[in-house]
Amino acid sequence: MSKAISNTSPLLYLHRIGVLKWLPKLFSEIWLPNGVVIELQAGQQRGYDVPNPTDYNWLRVVEPQVVPSEWLSLDLGAGELEAMALALENPGYVVLLDDALARRIGQAAGLTVWGTLKVLLEAKSQGLTESIYPIVNCLEDVGMWISEDIKERVLMLAGEKKE
Repeated sequence: MSKAISNTSPLLYLHRIGVLKWLPKLFSEIWLPNGVVIELQAGQQRGYDVPNPTDYNWLRVVEPQVVPSEWLSLDLGAGELEAMALALENPGYVVLLDDALARRIGQAAGLTVWGTLKVLLEAKSQGLTESIYPIVNCLEDVGMWISEDIKERVLMLAGEKKE
C-alpha cells in the first residue's frame, strides 16, 4: 500500500464531501507538514469548515529538512512548498496536490502527484464507492473548480458517463 503526503486542499475537499475517511484505506501512512496544519488552523479560526488534523490519529505531522530555495520565489503556499519538499525527501510517497502550478513543479521534480480527483478514482477502483459522478458534483458544490474537460475525462476514466 502506498504512503502519502498531503497539502491542504485535498484534505479540505475530502473533508467537506465527507470522504476524508477514505485516505487511510488508500494509504498506509498519511503525512502532512506543519505548514498544512497552520493553513487548516487559520481556516478554522476564520470559521471555515476545515478538518482538524488532531481529530485523525492516522494523520502524522512531519517536517521537511529543507525547502529547495528555487521554489521559494514561486507563487505557492507554505503547505504546498513543505509537502513537495517532504515528498522530495521521501521519494516513495505520493504527494497530494490540487494547485496546477504545484502539480507541474512536483511532476517536474519527479514526484508522484495525485490530486483530489485521482483519490476519487482510486477509491472507486478499490471499491470504496460505486460511482464518483455524484461525488465530483459535490466537490463542485463545496468550491472546487473543475473544468468540463477534466470532469468528462475523470468520469470516462471511472467508466461513468456524465448524466
